[in-house]
Amino acid sequence: MTIHSDSPAGDLSRLRIDRDTGRRRRWLPWAVLLVLIAAGAAVYPNARAYVAERRAPEVETARVTQVVTTPGGSTALPVLVASGYVVARRSSDVGVKMGGRLARLKFEEGTRVRKGEVIAEIEHADIEAQLEASRRAVAEGEAQLGQAIAARDEDVRNLDRQRALMKDGITTTASLTGAESSAAVSAARVKSAEAAIASARARVRVTEEAIENANVRAPFDGVVIKKRAEVGETVSPFGVQGQASREGGAIATIADLAELEVQTEVSENSVAKLTAAMPAEVKLQAYQDQAYKGRLRQIFPSADRAKAIVEVRVSILNPDIHVKPEMTASVTFQEPRAASDRVADKAGPAAAAPPVVLVPKRAVTEQNGQSIVWVISGATSARRVVTLGSERIDQIEVKSGVVPGEVVALNPPAGLTDRGVVRVKGS
Repeated sequence: MTIHSDSPAGDLSRLRIDRDTGRRRRWLPWAVLLVLIAAGAAVYPNARAYVAERRAPEVETARVTQVVTTPGGSTALPVLVASGYVVARRSSDVGVKMGGRLARLKFEEGTRVRKGEVIAEIEHADIEAQLEASRRAVAEGEAQLGQAIAARDEDVRNLDRQRALMKDGITTTASLTGAESSAAVSAARVKSAEAAIASARARVRVTEEAIENANVRAPFDGVVIKKRAEVGETVSPFGVQGQASREGGAIATIADLAELEVQTEVSENSVAKLTAAMPAEVKLQAYQDQAYKGRLRQIFPSADRAKAIVEVRVSILNPDIHVKPEMTASVTFQEPRAASDRVADKAGPAAAAPPVVLVPKRAVTEQNGQSIVWVISGATSARRVVTLGSERIDQIEVKSGVVPGEVVALNPPAGLTDRGVVRVKGS
């Protein structure tokens, strides 16, 4: 209702009521209601889907993979993975046999040395002087020995003459006795001179050995991987003076780089998985794309009680210039190949091994005595029954049920249903 006033205040006779206004706007509330209903109908499916999605179980996923080899290759099963460091099977901290000041060093890091080669010398001028004195003592003793032998021979001839004269009754007993005494003294002098020469020669040998000890020789063919002393430093068999870190008198570390291996540690619980000469694959942390063939060489006979581990050594069969001591490496121990495979290798090239399909162990569950996985496609899950094969560390071989590239749920939650809605973690 609308009241119009065209007259001054107080003149009520001119007022009138417009009764058509209300009738013209009665449709407005119905229009608003219809708009709200239409909007609700449009939003409802999406809202319902959103609520359903929010209530759907969340899953973590992984892809199904496969291992493919070229002809003559192998799909050896991984058994265990361990990490460690590259070391040389033969490595030596080369030290000195006697104390003194280093006079010469014939190496740097990376120098190749041969067995028995002199790589360093200690100052030994005083020992050379002793050697010269010992050699002169030998010469002097030999001269004295010559004189003693000549005197002895003369006395022996005189004794023979006195004995002949004594038979003829020409000489006296006193002359014969004097000749015998002179011969005995001469013989004693010869023996004394010989002993002096032997002693002098022994001193020569001792001095020569001391000079040899002043030389430091390589114990085997190898490469100097660490230089641990410099010319002018005073060294001893017990260490380098003033260098606490150079204990043992070592002046260099030599390694045979032709025989490299990985020193690693394996848990006591996993040692039973290892067998003698087990094949392995070695990868360096610095060169992840390069794989090296390896073989288990040794399982140490004792364990570390505190760490509950056992040390293991794996030989690298095909090392190259990239493999260096002290590099970090990982070792994948592999299941030994069957005897039939080895015979086939000897007989000639074989066809490529069939691909091996793998899924994570965490994707497999047991239901009603069947092994199943949940395949995730978009936001929907599908139940698949699978046939399992051999285990490969944290994965397991699948003979049938899935194909490479499909996505499976890890640790499937209890709320999964066939063709049900799921939420993929991280999506």
